[in-house]
Amino acid sequence: MNIKTDRARNGRRHAALLLAVLLVASACRAQPAEDAETVVLVHGLGRTAASLMVLEARLEAAGYRVVSFDYPSRTETMEVLVDSLASVVTRCCEARARRVHFVTHSLGGVLVRTYLRGTRLPHEGRVVMLSPPNQGSEIVDAFSPSPLLVAVVGPTGARLGTDSTSALRELGPVGFSLGIIAGDRSITPLGSWLIPGPDDGFVGVDQSRVEGAADFMVVPSTHTMIMNRSDVASAVIAFLEAGQFSGSGG
Repeated sequence: MNIKTDRARNGRRHAALLLAVLLVASACRAQPAEDAETVVLVHGLGRTAASLMVLEARLEAAGYRVVSFDYPSRTETMEVLVDSLASVVTRCCEARARRVHFVTHSLGGVLVRTYLRGTRLPHEGRVVMLSPPNQGSEIVDAFSPSPLLVAVVGPTGARLGTDSTSALRELGPVGFSLGIIAGDRSITPLGSWLIPGPDDGFVGVDQSRVEGAADFMVVPSTHTMIMNRSDVASAVIAFLEAGQFSGSGG
């Protein structure tokens, strides 16, 4: 019990230290330039905008104006979430609509694909997706017969399978400048057992691909932590600037 208690205390201390560092960094950030390009961050399933705080700080340090889209991923339908994303983009980015970028994690990539597919205006910004289930998830397939699936992942998550009922079947190839970063390390044995080939515990490397993407890279990371890597942040910034990951050091 003492060992478990010590580990719990150490975990809380590390979390508190990280939060303190992020709060200090946030307080010290310079305001972006008036002509700064905007990056909209979209988190993944079961997460919040706080999960992308480290990446947000690195993007702001690189001179971007960052907007985090926080949404209830487990309670609303795909249509409601995409409409909410569209409203946020309209409110915060309308004046900068020609150069708005998106950086997403997991489900966030599906929301942005759906949003951009439905917009009438050409998207002149770039998109980087981290661990996106672009071809669906075998984990959803495995549990789809169970009524508990929707209770656990919500109505949107339950539509991310690989079969003909998947919401992803409607999207097709991308028509915008897209870079994808996948992970190939897992601490989720059940997920990796269900997914063929290299995976990050939740999404297979091959399932993250989509036709039309401009660049693709794999890093030694798990699904839940990929957004906090410094090499991933460097690759994201390189792609936003030049439309490719080369030279990012990742």
